[in-house]
Amino acid sequence: MKRVVVTGATSMIGAALIKECIKNDVAVLAIVRKQSNRLDRLPDSKLIALYKCDIDELETIPSDGVACDVFYHFAWDYTSKELRNNPILQERNIKYTLDAVELAKRLGCRKFIGAGSQAEYGRVDDIITPSTPAFPLISYGAAKLAAGRLSQILCNQYGMVHIWGRIFSVYGRNDNDGTMLNYAIDQFIKGEPAKFSAATQRWDYLHESDAGRIFYLLGESVGTSKTYCIASGVCRQLRDYIVEMQKVFGENAECEFADADADRSLVSLQVDISELAADIGYCPQVSFEEGIKDMIMYRTNILGRG
Repeated sequence: MKRVVVTGATSMIGAALIKECIKNDVAVLAIVRKQSNRLDRLPDSKLIALYKCDIDELETIPSDGVACDVFYHFAWDYTSKELRNNPILQERNIKYTLDAVELAKRLGCRKFIGAGSQAEYGRVDDIITPSTPAFPLISYGAAKLAAGRLSQILCNQYGMVHIWGRIFSVYGRNDNDGTMLNYAIDQFIKGEPAKFSAATQRWDYLHESDAGRIFYLLGESVGTSKTYCIASGVCRQLRDYIVEMQKVFGENAECEFADADADRSLVSLQVDISELAADIGYCPQVSFEEGIKDMIMYRTNILGRG
């Protein structure tokens, strides 16, 4: 790859991907929202060209005459907890994804890589693979599934390779406020107990830098249309992660767990990434302990400044 396009460039994975591109001397056309307040997440590099455009305006972006190789589409609207199950709003993201494919064609891209979601699968009480049947339970998952399938059809018509990466639980310093890990760390910093369910469900955590590296390698290495599960492939009980986080923080961290019965309806995540590892020759490199140490340092600095 010599030049790529990234929508959602300041998202957690978008920013991690761009850092990986810069390390490998790949030029980036980074599409960011007009009012973005996260531009500081992007590295300072002459290889990055910024284009300010909201997600509903992708169809207005013209070609700059310089061909691009791969188009990465991470932008997605209405991601808050309150709006994720609104079918009318989520449906708009399907059109935005197809607009992204049209833009990829105008920019001369030979490959389109979209960001799917674990939510496409719904509840699965078994190991999840790319071929596991998808039965989404909420509008967000249904829209991701539809966006993936329709964008694949459009890419096929345009002769572009289509890769759909179904992302599981990615964490890191650029994660959104309110996630379980950020909540726990913030409670530890404040000296207050962090309260959880019994946390008996199985879970898979992937660090943001590893996710960025995986998406980079998908663009660099994979030449056929395919769907992948984007995860670490390491499955542990959620409580184990929480206890490890508690130990990493130190003796002032306090956790409280509910009774096990409260977890009966919760979804577990067990992911098989063998196909992904075989195709890109890569396994995650950041351990949960290392990732959590970085998050604790980062969150401590944020709260200290606040």
